[in-house]
Amino acid sequence: MRSPSTSSSDVSAASTDPAARARPGGNVRWVICALLFFATTINYIDRQVIGILKPTLQADLGWSEVDYGMIVFWFQAAYAIGLLACGPIIDRVGSKLGYAAAITVWSLAAMVHALVRSPGGFAMARFALGLGEAANFPAAIKSVAEWFPKKERALAAGILNAGANVGAIATPIVVPMIALNYGWRAAFLITGLLGFVWLAAWLAFYRAPASHPRVSPQELAYITADQDNDAGAAPIAWTQLFRRRATWAFVVAKFLTDPVWYLFLFWLPDFFAKRHGLDLKTFGPPLIAVYLLADVGSIGGGWLSSALIKRGFSVNAGRKLALLASAVLVTPIVFASSVSSLSAAVAIIGLAAAAHQGWSSNLYTMVSDTFPRTSIASVMGIGGAAGAVGGMIMARYVGQVLETVGSYVPVFLWAGSAYLVALLLVHLLVPRLETSATTG
Repeated sequence: MRSPSTSSSDVSAASTDPAARARPGGNVRWVICALLFFATTINYIDRQVIGILKPTLQADLGWSEVDYGMIVFWFQAAYAIGLLACGPIIDRVGSKLGYAAAITVWSLAAMVHALVRSPGGFAMARFALGLGEAANFPAAIKSVAEWFPKKERALAAGILNAGANVGAIATPIVVPMIALNYGWRAAFLITGLLGFVWLAAWLAFYRAPASHPRVSPQELAYITADQDNDAGAAPIAWTQLFRRRATWAFVVAKFLTDPVWYLFLFWLPDFFAKRHGLDLKTFGPPLIAVYLLADVGSIGGGWLSSALIKRGFSVNAGRKLALLASAVLVTPIVFASSVSSLSAAVAIIGLAAAAHQGWSSNLYTMVSDTFPRTSIASVMGIGGAAGAVGGMIMARYVGQVLETVGSYVPVFLWAGSAYLVALLLVHLLVPRLETSATTG
């Protein structure tokens, strides 16, 4: 029930007052952003545990490189299926219920890993994990579109996306400590329980802005000041989304660049082990350094386009300049496997990880720039599915390369060129980012 200070007449008055519309008038939206940040952190902890434990599991359970590649493949397959299914569902049931169901599924699946031993058993557990985790970004970006004006969306998306890096930082700290003291099964059980802690906070606090008891009329007016008037519009038919060039721009970009991030998540510990002789006790600091840099890139990339737009650049120019900067900063990764110094390898890979996260912050926001809020989760799901399919191809490719060539050089050569190619295709498909009401 809304408090007397936020009656409908007050909201109406605030929304028509230009001075009120220019003032935030509260920070509830940033509390929502913090919840999205922590959900993404937990999502990536659960996702990355297997990458941290890869050398241990291979030694304990006798997996080959192909076995591990297949386990990652089935996670990516489920992630693709889940993204296609969850987008329309979230657009219909809303972020609150959609997010709650998703984190319940993926947390249970994360804990099931402790009960299996065979590659097939892990593949089944990863499949269930992928189905649940698929809903994270569609639900999160939909929430950002509901809670933030356009000029703040890229920054908010960058902050929640930084949760992926915090999760990736926390995992090599927490998981080795648990595994070394209590065994690898305990690592899956304990990290899986984190989702239920977040679930309680989400159900207790989340509401739509207009019905949230803590949102002032001024903050509500600020949130809706530059949003398109599409809150009550029906979702665009799923088949119609595929007729829009903006959909295909997002699909192509995700297909080409998401696999690079999956490479970091699932193979970076193995790269440090093979190339620089690190193990469960020693590869924590290099991984932490990489993902700290990625955190800077996530927030910095979102800040860059938001700052450009606030300084008078168009949404089209602001987003694409930030994407271009990110794409260029990834390219040095082609040298990551050639340098002999561990610190140089960490710096090169960390720069690429930062650039990827800056790229993602703006790519996600591009969806909310070009589609109505009622269809954002669906478009995010379609694009995310394309990225997961790219990840499936990458998993098989990397597994085969390591089994036959035994080197990461071909893998990093591919990763260094993916973003520039993706940006070129995005610009050809959508020369100008337009408002959600007019984009075709």
